[in-house]
Amino acid sequence: MADYAEITYEVADRIATIKLNRPEARNGYTIRMADELGDAMDRADSDEDVRVVVLTGNGKDFSVGADLSQGGFDFDAETGPDDAWQEPAGRCSKRVFTMNKPVIAAIRGAAIGGGITITLSADYRLASTDARFGFVFVRRGIYPEGASAWFLPRLVGLGTAMDWMISGRVFDAEEAHAAGLVHRLHAPEELLDKAYELARELIATTAPVSVAVTRQLLYRMSGLDSPFPVHQLDSRLIGGLTANADAVEGVLSFLQKRPPNWSMRVNEDLPEYLPWLKE
Repeated sequence: MADYAEITYEVADRIATIKLNRPEARNGYTIRMADELGDAMDRADSDEDVRVVVLTGNGKDFSVGADLSQGGFDFDAETGPDDAWQEPAGRCSKRVFTMNKPVIAAIRGAAIGGGITITLSADYRLASTDARFGFVFVRRGIYPEGASAWFLPRLVGLGTAMDWMISGRVFDAEEAHAAGLVHRLHAPEELLDKAYELARELIATTAPVSVAVTRQLLYRMSGLDSPFPVHQLDSRLIGGLTANADAVEGVLSFLQKRPPNWSMRVNEDLPEYLPWLKE
């Protein structure tokens, strides 16, 4: 997609900023927005100049979830156990899950329904002190989406996830922060600057290939019922460090007390034996 209608995409200083861009509808989520977000994540992931993605919204709200302004849902799908159709919030959360670049969600105002589930696979969720959250599906007679029943308990524990999802209640930023849904709270006028500050820190201090591998190790392997497969992969990764240019550079830069100069590229230098690369 060369042009976007419901999001914006901009790259500066190795940071890709993706903004939900329907402020007149409080960034209500649509099929087109889902498709555009997927395209933008693909674009950022394939661009070696991009090191970090910041996902945010134009206007006073991040997103109020599915756009119900026309009295219904923005799709008409025939579904069954073998159908290929995928609901739109999950298209985004799954694409963020598979990213090789860190994703920072900067959330202010309302983040309701799909407006919060699309961020659950982000590496960081920063929120303004006036943010409000809600997994309100049961109050609309619908069901959790965005694969949120998988992501949310891993972030906040099953008990809290049950409370939020079974009640469908809206809660404030302090509760979200205390439960671990949100990493940090900032004043609304400081939120985006703080997201960029974090992005610049990641760019300056971390190796891109190492981040890509570590991100997927956590997501793909932390749920296994034994540490042994994880240690097997760890051993192969660590055993190859002498031939790893970034590992050598990391040690040298530490000893020489200088900033590192990473040379490995995510699109070319991921270890070919990583099990998730076959998907």
